[in-house]
Amino acid sequence: MSHPAFVYDDDCGFCTWWAEFFDAHTDVRLVGFSEVGPQIRDRLPDDYEACSHVVTDETVYSCGASIEEALLRTGLGSVARPVVESLRRLEGYRNLREWGYRRGAHNRAFLGNLVAKTPPTKRADDE
Repeated sequence: MSHPAFVYDDDCGFCTWWAEFFDAHTDVRLVGFSEVGPQIRDRLPDDYEACSHVVTDETVYSCGASIEEALLRTGLGSVARPVVESLRRLEGYRNLREWGYRRGAHNRAFLGNLVAKTPPTKRADDE
């Protein structure tokens, strides 16, 4: 796999907004849930549709870790990486990161009113 893949819910406008942000600011390629093939699916957890993932040659980052990893791959990542690496050593950081991810995931309908893109599976020409 030459470029990491950002695997996301391509039926969600809020998720699509994040995916397109990462596409514009990182080297990740986008893979919507509707496009997941066997090569990636075999590396994902069985309940992969429960959250987003970043799949690299070395590992799979899921849920909050996937957003964190994708953000670290943006232009600000070189500045933020030392801070995040320090935070990762703190007890409770992982739980806080995942709590934040879940708050966003559970409120994506509301957040989609603030920032959203038309999901690729629901483009206007498909309606």
